Amino acid sequence: MPARSDDMARQFELDRPRLRAVAYRILGSLGEADDALQEAWLRADRADTSEVGNPSGWLTTVVARVCLNLLRARDTRREEPLDDAARRQPAATGTAADPAEEVQLADEVGIALLIVLDTLGPAERLAFVLHDMFDVPFDDIAAMLDKTPAATRQLASRARRVRGVPAPEADLPRRRRAVDAYLAATRGGDFDALVALLHPDVVLSADAAVVPTPEPVTVSGMEQVARGAMASMARARSAAVVLVDGRVGMAMAENGRLRVVLRFDFAADGRITGIDVIAEPARLNELDITGIG
Repeated sequence: MPARSDDMARQFELDRPRLRAVAYRILGSLGEADDALQEAWLRADRADTSEVGNPSGWLTTVVARVCLNLLRARDTRREEPLDDAARRQPAATGTAADPAEEVQLADEVGIALLIVLDTLGPAERLAFVLHDMFDVPFDDIAAMLDKTPAATRQLASRARRVRGVPAPEADLPRRRRAVDAYLAATRGGDFDALVALLHPDVVLSADAAVVPTPEPVTVSGMEQVARGAMASMARARSAAVVLVDGRVGMAMAENGRLRVVLRFDFAADGRITGIDVIAEPARLNELDITGIG
């Protein structure tokens, strides 16, 4: 039966939790997701829905289209400096998200998944999220993207690398345990545990966008590097262990956006000898970041 406007309003409220979940997974930011729902309802309220036979599906399409526009607008800003990008968060309308709820949602979805999703193009991300997470048919997604169903399937297939790929490292398990321990020690502020993971001659190199500073920063020695890591405790709460160019590394997000990546070098005994901290947008865009299966 076609939906009347009052029926659509009731359907929107019934579907709100699911629509919010769709928007959050597409955008990775709770503030942006709530903005997207507000814009989607404004569009739905103005539209003629008298011929809509599947209100839930139609509302999902409206929300997805709004999210796609936000992703495309976001994609044009990827080259802006980190401090300028941070000042833009959250999204355009400035909705303030509850930090505790943001953290809870990120944990539920998976920080690593959100980080790797942010490396996908808008079309790939939309196709993957809608089909693989919410069972939206490829025919429906294809109409949103103005592509054929076959092309949309290919987009989702390419995006499935977020599920994790085999790593070429011979000692992947031990190195993953070391990076897991590094992340846990940084989150917990455990200075001694962090020092124990580092080689005496460890060197940390950070590009100019990390702090930011006028020039790249280099720090050497266990205690000096550990103190620097302690300064990133807040960032570590939104970090996850991932593969960076096939090697075990760590990525940090802000409102679902990839902001900082750490690449590690290891000694034969498993201790960390080098940490490359990357935050410059151009360098981040060159990295191949995937989940660890």
